[in-house]
Order: sequence, then C-alpha cells, then structure tokens
Amino acid sequence: MREVFRNELDDLATQLVEMSTRVSEAIRLANQALRSNDLELAEQVIEADIKIDSLQHVLDQQAAEILALQAPVAADLRAVIGALRMSASLERMGDLARHIAQQVRIRYPESAIPEHFTHTFVRMGESAEKIAEATRELLSHPGLEMVPTINAIDEELDELHLSVFSKIAEAPQGSLAPHHIADVTLLSRYFERFGDHAVSVSQKVEYLLTGNWEPHLSKK
Repeated sequence: MREVFRNELDDLATQLVEMSTRVSEAIRLANQALRSNDLELAEQVIEADIKIDSLQHVLDQQAAEILALQAPVAADLRAVIGALRMSASLERMGDLARHIAQQVRIRYPESAIPEHFTHTFVRMGESAEKIAEATRELLSHPGLEMVPTINAIDEELDELHLSVFSKIAEAPQGSLAPHHIADVTLLSRYFERFGDHAVSVSQKVEYLLTGNWEPHLSKK
C-alpha cells in the first residue's frame, strides 16, 4: 500500500512538470505572436490552454482522492496540498499567456504594442520566458537553487511593469489613443502577474523542502 501511495505522489509531481512545460511553451508562443502580430500563432496559444486546464483538473481530482483515501500526514500531506496550490498557479500562468494571445487577436490587424513600447515589451517577454523555464526546471529537479533566480526575474518584471506607466505619462500629448493605453496596461499586468504566480510556485517548493511556511529565499 505504501508503494502505491508513493507512486501516486510521484505521479502528481510528474503532472506538475508537464503543466510547467506547457506553460513555458505557451508564454514563448504568446510572446512570439505579440512581437510579430501573428494571429494564427495567437489562436494556437488560445486553443492549447484547454490542455493546461485539463491537466489541472486531473491533478486536482487525483490529489483529492489521495487526501480522502490515504489520509496523509506531515510531509506527505504537505506534498499533496502543495501540488494542489502549485497546479492552481500554473493553470493561472497558462491563462495569462492566453490573455496575451487574446490581446493580439483583439487588436489584429493592428499591433497590440505601440512603437514607443516595443523595447519594454520585448524585455518583459524575455523575462517571462526565463521565469517560466526556471519554474519548469525547479519542478523537474526540486531544490532551492532556482528559488532566488525566480525571485530576481520577478523583480525585473515588476520594474518593467512600473516603467510602462512612466512611459504612458511621458508620451507626447495625443500620441497614444485610449485603446493604446488600455492595451499596454493590460499586457503589462499580465506579464507582472505571470511572474507573481511563478514566485508562488517557488514558495510552495521551498515550503515542501524546508517545512517553513514563511519563505526565506522566495519573495514574501
């Protein structure tokens, strides 16, 4: 019975890795669609999010069954609860990648990024891809090494998010239409929240490995 239980926990971990892999691919393709104003690629990201949602549903259902049938305690209970919370964050990261792609679709054939903001969103996209890959690596090889890296990248995204509002304020009067301001505000928020959810995953991993609910390495 104990071996079956360990296999069930290992299966939860494997599913988290698959979710993070799909999230990493989703943000990569969403960034590409945003930069190149590629409607077909944006549609691909939107459709693929269904699979991430499905993976979360399956994982959460299995975790609930483990809680009901195995009644885990101590570290095993932390692992199951952690998996539930991480799956929620990963699903949300997938949603945010989808939202970026949807913004491309909404604004097409015009670009969703005004020229004045191109460099900022290129940097945001690069940071989002890096934090997604760091999250995938963290879940594939659990340890504390990637936690500070994820936190540092999230700080980059926070700074870039704030810089968008500075650029809006500094733009010459009349150079930005209301829909331009709405687009860059929404997109910036999506990227910023993407980073926050990656930090949430890293906090749960830190908790699982150390037993400390208050994270020391990841952002509070």
